[in-house]
Parts: sequence; C-alpha cells; structure tokens
Amino acid sequence: MDPIPEMKRNRFPSMNFEAEILTAPHDNSELYVIPSMRSLTAEEYVEAFKSFLDHSTEHQCMDEFNKKELPNIMARLGNGKSTINVLGVGSGTGEQDLKMIRILQATHPGVLIDNEIVEPNPQHVAAYKELVNQAPDLENVSFSWHQLTSSEYEQQVKEKGAHKKFDFIHMIQMLYRVEDIASTIKFFHSCLDHHGKLLIIILSDSSGWASLWKKYRHCLPSTDSGHYITSNGITDILKRLGIEYHIYEFPSGWDITKCFIDGDLVGGCMMDFLTGTKNFLGTAPPGLRRQLQEALCQPECSSKKDGRIIFSNNLSMIVVDS
Repeated sequence: MDPIPEMKRNRFPSMNFEAEILTAPHDNSELYVIPSMRSLTAEEYVEAFKSFLDHSTEHQCMDEFNKKELPNIMARLGNGKSTINVLGVGSGTGEQDLKMIRILQATHPGVLIDNEIVEPNPQHVAAYKELVNQAPDLENVSFSWHQLTSSEYEQQVKEKGAHKKFDFIHMIQMLYRVEDIASTIKFFHSCLDHHGKLLIIILSDSSGWASLWKKYRHCLPSTDSGHYITSNGITDILKRLGIEYHIYEFPSGWDITKCFIDGDLVGGCMMDFLTGTKNFLGTAPPGLRRQLQEALCQPECSSKKDGRIIFSNNLSMIVVDS
C-alpha cells in the first residue's frame, strides 16, 4: 500500500481572516502550487469592469438622471458665454461623457464646447477617441485628452501655474481610486468658474456595496486597493469644506447570480471586479470565499427576483456648487 502523500500547509492572511489550505498531489509527484492572491492590473480591471456593466443597470441608472435632472442643471451653466468649458475626470471610454455633451448641446444650441478629459488608462483613451471619430454630431465640440491620473493632472496644473476654469466638471465613479479623496475634491472644486457645477457620481449608502463594506469588510481580501467610500463620506467632506451641494438618489441593480455557479467564467470575472482581485474564486482561501458569498446574499446587500440574485448598486448623484 502506498504511503499517504504528505500534506502541505499554507497560511493566507487577509484582513482579520486567516485560512489554511491543505494541498496534496494526485500522482505522487509534486505538491500543487496554489497561486497567491493579487490585485487586478489595469488591463484586467477593464475586463472585470465590462462584466459588471454587462450585467448591471448602472448606465441605465445614469441615463435616468441625465433625462430627469441634468437638463435643468446644464441650462444654468455658462452664464451666456460663447464657449462652455467641460472637464471629465476619470472618463473611461467616454460613453457617459458624450451623452452629457449632447444634453449640453441641446440646452445651449450653437455654443462651442471645449471638452477636456483626464483618463490614465490608454485602452480607455483609445476607445474614447474612436467613439468621437464615429460620432457625426459633435461639430461644435473640441476634445483634448490628458492620459494622466487625477493627481498627476493636479500636479501638472500647479506646476504650470495656469489654473484654467471650467463651467462643468464631472467625476463619475472614480473617487474610489484616488490617493486623497478630500484634497482631490477640493482641487477640482477650485477649478470651477463662477456659476460652475461639479458632478460627483458615487455609490449610495443605500447600496449593497455600503453594507458589504461596512458590515462584512472582513470578508474582503486585502488585495482590493480601492477606497470603500459611499455618498455619506463624500457629503461629509463637502460639509467640512463648507461647500453647498444637492444630492439625487437613483436605484440600480447588478445581477450576480453567476457568481454562485462553480466554474462560471463570467461569474468569476464579476467576483474579480467585486474584490479587486485576480481570479478570486481560484486563489482565495475556501473559508474567505464562502464568507463573501454568504455576505452577498444578505438582505442588506441583495434581493431575489425571478430566481436571480440582484445586488443593490444604487447611485448618488451629487451636484456641487462653485
């Protein structure tokens, strides 16, 4: 009778969680090598984010805000100027930017729009430029891209000493990845012209993300490098800075059913996005994986509809006055 293969014991620290994984060979050759957990690269994040967008109503939620609230907000911009200056911070591939530009065109017909974009991801910048090239209705809009992070852009502006003012600045779902949220908001608010508006779109405190981050943070791996920030954190900063704002809440959902199907590639990609971790389901300790999946099913995080598990992705649109 062959001897029982030796078991190898590995420890995986993750936040306050420590798990042990035992690995054994199936052919008496070598022990299995379990890859360690690591954060997503920029390219991997793009792929994971796409899986999120494909199964969520995030963009439809923003479209509702664009339809119901944004025209009235934009109608008050520019103060009669012949050119309206717009700055997008963390604009991604530009779909939402162009929707807002078209609303601005409709509320200010004939006015020139100078649109600047700050976006560090080269893939996103390339996709944005291609989208502009294919659009036939942007004749009165000029575009200039800065392939920089928001902090790099801020440093560049301060080094030049030239402080261009903007009538409309938007920061859509990007404050999770900046180094210092308060100083970032303070700087870009200082870039507003008189009667200008800063739009911050961020996850609502009524979202499942808020519950997950506050109540079940111990279930998340330390490889997630982002800030766990929601709308209350942003409004607290604005209050401390003495800045006036208005907040609008819109419901949104994310179908995470596939996250619970073993071996499902899309579900695995969505879990990577949720945790900021490459191949979370394949590299996380089983106990951590189980805890997170249980947390996702809690009523504070998600609901069941027609046999599907819908994670709450509610958004807050915060409109900041100059």
